[in-house]
Amino acid sequence: QVDRYLYHMRLSDDVLLDVMARFQAEMVKGLGRDTNPTATVKMLPSFVRSLPDGSEKGDFLAVDLGGSQFRAHQVKVFDDGKQSSQLESKFYPTPKEVIQGNGAELFDYVAECLLDFMETKNLKHKKLPLGFTFSFPCKQTKLEEGVLLAWTKHFKVRGVQDTDVVSALRKALQKHKASFVPAGDIDVLALVNDTVGTMMTCGYDDQRCEVGLIIGTGTNACYMEEMRHIDLVEGDEGRMCINTEWGAFGDDGALDDLRTEFDRELDLGSLNPGKQLFEKMISSLYLGELVRLILLKMTKEGLLFNGKVSTALLTKGKIEIKHVSAMEKYKEGLSNTKEILTELNLFPSEEDCIAVQHVCTIVSFRSANLCAATLAAILTRLRENKKLLRMRTTVGIDGGLYKTHPQYAKRLHKVVRRLVPNCDVRFLLSVSGSGKGAAMVTAVAYRLAAQRKQIDAALAPFLLSLETLREVKNKMRTELEYGLKRETQASATVKMLPTYVCGTPDGTEKGKFLALDLGGTNFRVLLVKIRSGRRRSVQMYNKIFAIPLEIMQGTGEELFDHIVQCIADFLEYMGIKGARLPLGFTFSFPCRQASIDKGTLVGWTKGFKATDCEGEDVVDMLREAIRRRNEFDLDIVAVVNDTVGTMMTCGYEDPNCEIGLIAGTGSNVCYMEDMKNIEIVEGNEGKMCINTEWGGFGDNGCIDNIRTQYDKEVDEGSLNPGKQRYEKMTSGMYLGEIVRQILIDLTKQGLLFRGQISESLRKRGIFETKFLSQIESDRLALLQVRRILQQLGLDSTCEDSIIVKEVCGAVSKRAAQLCGAGLAAIVEKKRENRGVEHLQITVGVDGTLYKLHPHFSRVLRETVKELAPQCDVTFMLSEDGSGKGAALITAVAKRLHNVGQ
Repeated sequence: QVDRYLYHMRLSDDVLLDVMARFQAEMVKGLGRDTNPTATVKMLPSFVRSLPDGSEKGDFLAVDLGGSQFRAHQVKVFDDGKQSSQLESKFYPTPKEVIQGNGAELFDYVAECLLDFMETKNLKHKKLPLGFTFSFPCKQTKLEEGVLLAWTKHFKVRGVQDTDVVSALRKALQKHKASFVPAGDIDVLALVNDTVGTMMTCGYDDQRCEVGLIIGTGTNACYMEEMRHIDLVEGDEGRMCINTEWGAFGDDGALDDLRTEFDRELDLGSLNPGKQLFEKMISSLYLGELVRLILLKMTKEGLLFNGKVSTALLTKGKIEIKHVSAMEKYKEGLSNTKEILTELNLFPSEEDCIAVQHVCTIVSFRSANLCAATLAAILTRLRENKKLLRMRTTVGIDGGLYKTHPQYAKRLHKVVRRLVPNCDVRFLLSVSGSGKGAAMVTAVAYRLAAQRKQIDAALAPFLLSLETLREVKNKMRTELEYGLKRETQASATVKMLPTYVCGTPDGTEKGKFLALDLGGTNFRVLLVKIRSGRRRSVQMYNKIFAIPLEIMQGTGEELFDHIVQCIADFLEYMGIKGARLPLGFTFSFPCRQASIDKGTLVGWTKGFKATDCEGEDVVDMLREAIRRRNEFDLDIVAVVNDTVGTMMTCGYEDPNCEIGLIAGTGSNVCYMEDMKNIEIVEGNEGKMCINTEWGGFGDNGCIDNIRTQYDKEVDEGSLNPGKQRYEKMTSGMYLGEIVRQILIDLTKQGLLFRGQISESLRKRGIFETKFLSQIESDRLALLQVRRILQQLGLDSTCEDSIIVKEVCGAVSKRAAQLCGAGLAAIVEKKRENRGVEHLQITVGVDGTLYKLHPHFSRVLRETVKELAPQCDVTFMLSEDGSGKGAALITAVAKRLHNVGQ
């Protein structure tokens, strides 16, 4: 009979899956900027961005307003590796005149109780951070601010709604300031909802906890949402705890098909009709009343108590949740039922007792079912956010119904596991969530603020002011001049090497040319066919060969024999072994040239260490190796630096291109300088390309003021300490290493990776520059950043990923700015050379850092514009400067040679 009567309260799994889908849709609505105003589930951002990580420590105060009593707590958190904490509390009554009076009285009362508590605990001389648990819906714009949206439960205080409750508390505390010794200021650091407090308390004991659930007098849930989904808060990085305020689910009619006549009757008789409809179906405040309404109707219809209606059945609130719990007890349930009903002047038969017990079971079971469906929706959302097929997580729970009802917890667990079989859920009971939880939020906020300070301090030296960048530009200009003057050239750090390339392409170049390209871990041989006239084109064929480490760091003879072996393979492959072709040799290391086909190696860079090469002419070494092999002959016309090749490639497309820039593994610039300014080369007519080799800028200490401890560590650990200092701050080869040094330092300070320096983080060179480009990509969610870090063997949390991204950003931005400051010095010099007010010029650019890094090129361009406002600089991407460029230089040299003859 009862089953038939309460048929609508029995919910199948299909219905629950449907409720789950409806709640998921409501969550999305609440998170959207445009849909939030009309959403019933408000999805309030809590500004709690981080869970406890176990390193929190210190003394904290917490006050807790929202239940039947007001509570003050002192929480000590110990950093003893055991994650222990100690809680001392004092309870104060909340008199009716206070919770239904006006705002000033309420907050005065809170301040007085807190003062009394501090007095009893002898804390009046201490400056302690305070967490304020305020268990009512608030709209927060930061962690320590919250505007009350509406009172709930039995609170109705005038003049508080739509105002910031933290300011009100601060004002009340200010009033009592005289009672404190000056040091005893109270700092309100965080406003917390009790649901969030529950999650945080459990999160301290179990770092997997990312959901908080309350099922008691009221009901609510919170969870950690991805920032990119929260439209109401700026920023996409990291996560934030969302307080769902799910009690209002269904206020727009979304659950009308599931609400029974009893639910409607109960709602009409409540303090807030039409509001918190979901809460009225599941929280303990209303379950007893639901049972009363059902029993009343059944009795009226003669199904119970012989149809005799007692006054108890007619009295609202007569059946409470404690009665329902007692009647549902496993063994003594029936005798309890008889006792309770008899006290209510109902004289039950055994059948009546069984029926009433059954009604209680159905009502509380429905509550557990509905709660399980909405919780399952949250768990599914978490799992999908993480893109996992299966997820392990913990739900922190508090609330009287969950704790004291004999069957509730078991039912809830069972249904949740049935609805989300791909989530392994642990349910963790919270101990004093609203007190300890507020202290935990405060402790985390305190930790994050202290960490923020330390991170800012570590990265501060990477933030360069406009003034500093101007200084770098001016110093670069001075060094360029030193390198061009005969008397200072020998001691100059920026070598300003003449390249004997005296012209850029004019379009008449034609013929077949070979190009060699040596400058990194790979070596290329190319055949380049250039056509002139109307059908002007460049065709290229190339083959790439690896250079093993033992050859890079062996003898010079072995290195050049390997190169010639590769050339022989290529000529064979292309079937051109017999032809004596003109060859351009791109050799991307500092060379001092006496003519276009003579280049003496000044010193190896980029990891090369072959012996007996420095001070030798590389063209001679190549000719020697060809002679030793005695298989073919080549006409070596030009030895070329890749930077010059880059300028020439772009010059072929745009005659305005007179500067070449490489921003890749290495960093360098070349430009066309007036012969009259180049004192170390005879003649004053025309121009010559100068290979600045600006990587050595600062080797004389002139930019020591901007070098950080991390730059010094990278320099000391490199193959050439004390050399190429500017390059080590701006080029791809070193940026990852600077990042690694900063990460090690931050980890040592306990700010990253839980203070554990992993084996992989100790390895030099692990952090390649391509990872910087990937991590800083705007399209990458933090999840992907975490994956990249996992590939590097770094197990990172969400917070770690944010910090790593920030470190990468600081290092690469500085690199681009420094590079821009150097380039600004060059374009300004070009402007002065031409004697014009306004210069238009093109820079040919190559290098992976410029091409692949998501922000480098933009920051570089902005910096040049800022520092050289009278120059209109166009940046042109070079297509294969070291291959095509070498062939073009060879072609131009051939053309000029023929003209000369």
